[in-house]
Amino acid sequence: MMEKDLNSCGWHGILEFPLAGRQQKKPRKQGLTMVIDKGLGLAQLHDLLRVAAPYIDFLKLGFGTSLFYPADLLREKIRLVRSFGIDIFPGGTFLEVACWQGKLELYLQTAKELGYTFIEVSDGTVPLTQEMRTYAIRRARELGLGVLSEVGKKDPRDALENTAILNQIKRDLEDGAYKVIVEGRESGQGVVIYDSRGLIKEEDLEFLAGRIPRLEDIIWEAPQKHQQQELILRFGPNVNLGNVQPQDVLALEALRVGLRGDTLRATLKSVVS
Repeated sequence: MMEKDLNSCGWHGILEFPLAGRQQKKPRKQGLTMVIDKGLGLAQLHDLLRVAAPYIDFLKLGFGTSLFYPADLLREKIRLVRSFGIDIFPGGTFLEVACWQGKLELYLQTAKELGYTFIEVSDGTVPLTQEMRTYAIRRARELGLGVLSEVGKKDPRDALENTAILNQIKRDLEDGAYKVIVEGRESGQGVVIYDSRGLIKEEDLEFLAGRIPRLEDIIWEAPQKHQQQELILRFGPNVNLGNVQPQDVLALEALRVGLRGDTLRATLKSVVS
């Protein structure tokens, strides 16, 4: 099943997007939207894809949830996502446990056999040596899997210095990661660029954004609407955003193009000034 043609929209040609420049055509290299799926049923997922597939680039079966699907249902779910031209991967926590138990090779082989197109390499909870992290990225690539790595710790008590995060981003990209995810958890609170209330820590964001060679290599996890809004206004409509809730995909797309009051207001102000 192919994704729907954007030109078939009943409103096509009526209005122009107030916030211009959004990359519409897939596959996109920037302006990516990664959706977190914590257990959608097939009917729910099919409804989501029929409505929103043109605006979804990656779907993550969050943390270790894919372990609980019957094998035939998991394969069907992966096939369904792929039929809409969307890449799919299991959450990084699952890989961390595999590394901890000495089963990384089996994990990667199984992910490939099940039909996943990407895997996530992270150490948000289980520490990985740099050698193990590099091996996981390179071995996945050898097997034909794309890699999204993730930087940042889930527990604020284990928080990394910004310089360490920056160095890890650069190393992961050198090792072959397609994009690097900046940890935001599903809550968007108390991790990396977010404080305990979910507000963006300006100094931390400025430090990272100002030193990353190519911002299009980064996916910022931003589960909360105000976080998505701030990142769009700061970096433009083609900022890569992750951990988007399934029900928020169209609302996020409206933010990206200025068809929601928050980004529309900022666009109007810039025109007036």
